[in-house]
Amino acid sequence: MSQNYTGSNSPLITTEPYKELAANSYVESVSDSRQLDESEKNAGIQSFLNDEIAPTLSVADAIAQMLVNLGVSNAFGVAGGAMASLWGALSNSTIDVLNFRHESGAAFAATEAYFANNRPAVVFTTAGPGITNALTGLFAARGEGAKVILLSACTSAPQRGRWAIQETSTYTLPSGGIFTSGALFNYAITIESAAQLPQIFRKLALAMAQPGGFVAHLSIPTGVQTSLVENIALPQLDVSSFGMTPSKEAIAKSVELLSSGPFAIWVGFGARDAADEIRQLAEKTGAAVICSPRGKGIFPEDHPQFVGVTGLGGHASVLTYMEQQPPLRTLVLGTRLGEPTSFWSSALVPKGGFVHVDIDPEVPGVAYSHVETFGVRSDIKAFVKELLQQLPDAPHSTISLPRPEHKAIEPATDVDYPVRPEVLMAAIQKIIVEGSNAIVMAECGNSFTWSTHLLQFAEANRYRVSTGVGAMGHAVTGVLGAALANNSKAVGIVGDGAMLMNNEISTAVKYEIPAIWIVLNDARYNMCHQGMKILGLKGADATIPPTNFAMIARGMGAEAIVVVRESDIEAALEQAIASTVPFLIDVVIDADRPAPSGGRNKSLAAQGIKSTPAKNAVKQVSFPMI
Repeated sequence: MSQNYTGSNSPLITTEPYKELAANSYVESVSDSRQLDESEKNAGIQSFLNDEIAPTLSVADAIAQMLVNLGVSNAFGVAGGAMASLWGALSNSTIDVLNFRHESGAAFAATEAYFANNRPAVVFTTAGPGITNALTGLFAARGEGAKVILLSACTSAPQRGRWAIQETSTYTLPSGGIFTSGALFNYAITIESAAQLPQIFRKLALAMAQPGGFVAHLSIPTGVQTSLVENIALPQLDVSSFGMTPSKEAIAKSVELLSSGPFAIWVGFGARDAADEIRQLAEKTGAAVICSPRGKGIFPEDHPQFVGVTGLGGHASVLTYMEQQPPLRTLVLGTRLGEPTSFWSSALVPKGGFVHVDIDPEVPGVAYSHVETFGVRSDIKAFVKELLQQLPDAPHSTISLPRPEHKAIEPATDVDYPVRPEVLMAAIQKIIVEGSNAIVMAECGNSFTWSTHLLQFAEANRYRVSTGVGAMGHAVTGVLGAALANNSKAVGIVGDGAMLMNNEISTAVKYEIPAIWIVLNDARYNMCHQGMKILGLKGADATIPPTNFAMIARGMGAEAIVVVRESDIEAALEQAIASTVPFLIDVVIDADRPAPSGGRNKSLAAQGIKSTPAKNAVKQVSFPMI
């Protein structure tokens, strides 16, 4: 009897990879490392196919096979001595193992790989700094709603507390939050015995079939990795994806509220699998549609009912709509309405409040606790399908809705140097967005605001930004995971600060991943620089020494080009898209062009950020000697 698992968006995973392994490779016994003859080899694999793990199978091998059964196809990480056995087991499985240069980059790549192919991804790290380096990327995975499994090494029990190399235990790291479930990990456990594996496998299989994200941590002591698995069979699981459908009462109440007057639809990233249904609902009812930054493209941005993007990098057309043609209510689909999406602005609150749909029951009402909100716990697609059956067609309306503003770009001067960011974005729209099927990712900072404000997408899952954690380095490294998992080009629009902080060009070169980096090179942390100026905060230095990123990329083996003139942008983008190897475009941009991030600065001011006099005007304060 073969083992299989059907995840929420995963194809049926069967034992075919193991049959191929049995035919084309050899298995080493952990106990004596001797090569098995053909009959022994096939017997060992066949026993696993029959749901009986061979006695010579190690815990590390069993974990690797378990992950394959869960639908994992990619593992990203940095190896080390403490997890050598686990690293070897992963490498000898059907999982594609990529060795990165930094663990946080590996975690960002795993996150984006999940969103590109809907298959759970693995991050692997060694003990000590391997774990702590990965935490920021895993924090982002949890915030973004990805399905990611961290495999880490930890110090074996007899050596704990004795200052082993890179000791990883409760003596050196806090147990709560890293080795236990909590805010960072949905599930965390230290594997001290092979007997734990069946229950762990069952727990993960059920979690991967649930809607929404799931971040797990399996910590495996070095000594346990090589211990043998005897008389243990992983459970036979055929788990269909769990649907979360709305109750009849919730649908009836939603229909009642939305039928009582004009309503708008606010689309978030959690609605990305319901693009067709949302379009049908909008066209059936005549509702205006707005979206979060992460929700770009779920509803076509060239559609006449699309009003604009809210929040960071958003459009003034949304506020114009709310002022001039206010809806009675807003149907919120799959967004938490946090600061990057709403800035908690009262101008976005309709008179009748919200009908808020999300798979997380804690989301409705959390951002606007004072606003009347009818919360519905449901998968977005299931909810909208039910709503389409119940809501009556609206009479055709000839009223035109406000559209996202797009200022005409003034002709370039004779010099056309440096490059204006809005000119760069227009070229990216033409060559990358409309001229290819590449996934486009924008780094946090001004790269985020320029891209979100000016680029337009007509389909879901083409644009990715991180709004929860917003870590620098997410897009710079995540672009590898997106390109690999989608088996196509992926483009990162990134700032020079992020590129200096954490890049994986060397990794892309090693594995021939067709990632493209478009670096907005202005020698500044420019969102900070411009924001401080707007807020009236003086004396802080956000400049960076000028860097030739093309030279760095070529030094690592990638193709690269420097663009200093606007007239050269399109040719550079076409060259990058045509290239079959990693490619970097170093664009020297006009650092003084104000990015469309006014909403962020207003939000900071509302939270109490105040201007300060220049450094030389500050009264000297003496601190006590301690």
